[in-house]
Amino acid sequence: MSIADEKYLRIIRDIMEHGYYDQNRTGVATYKLPHQIMQFDLEKEFPILTTKYVAFKTAVQEMLWIWQQQSNDVTWLNERNIHIWDQWVDENNTIGKGYGYQIAKYKQVDKLLETLKTNPQDRRMVVSFWNIEDMPEMMLPPCAFMTLWDVTDGRLNCMLIQRSGDMPLGVPFNMAQYAVLVHLIARSTGLKAGLFTHVINNAHIYENQLEGMKIQLAREKDAYPAPELWINPDIKDFYEFTIDDIKLINYQHCGRIKMEVSV
Repeated sequence: MSIADEKYLRIIRDIMEHGYYDQNRTGVATYKLPHQIMQFDLEKEFPILTTKYVAFKTAVQEMLWIWQQQSNDVTWLNERNIHIWDQWVDENNTIGKGYGYQIAKYKQVDKLLETLKTNPQDRRMVVSFWNIEDMPEMMLPPCAFMTLWDVTDGRLNCMLIQRSGDMPLGVPFNMAQYAVLVHLIARSTGLKAGLFTHVINNAHIYENQLEGMKIQLAREKDAYPAPELWINPDIKDFYEFTIDDIKLINYQHCGRIKMEVSV
């Protein structure tokens, strides 16, 4: 079993056994626990679930859309047959002033890359999408909204702060895509990928997802070892990576589990 499966399923089981049940803005009740944390050493293993299929390429392309393309225009995703944001677009097919818009507005990636290269012991390396001034013009307030970056002994460490985590659907995406992001930023700054710490303030399972999660928990005994992440060794500029430069080797999984998204 992968470390990702082990840590993720531990939280899932805890939510299902001890979660607080209540309503929320979507109208579909959840079981939730606050302040859930997973930490992965990216030098040892790539964190992606094997107890269910995770659409790795889709997750990575969403990350590139936000962090590399620095876009709020969902057209870029639609052109790649990705429709995960279609329910949150405005009349211009954008998500308003959310996510990539905030990176571009303040040149946050450029500043992060420059600081990692010139002052890696800086304690102010923070990338944030949580802009209160622009919040009314965001179609959805950012869920995974902040990263804090650290360099220790040549290893790049990243803490992701997520205000709200749909554990069955959103969090598996976030785990994989931000792990890839750490690898790409490390490659671009001459560092090794180190710790990835994922902090979820509100980790929840919607009640219409419970049966799917029971299926996934039952697969625990059939889980596979983690796959290996391959990144094109010829690319060292963050802005030059494409989806073809990022692959999983020997990703084995137990198959898809269909579950509903609550909007």
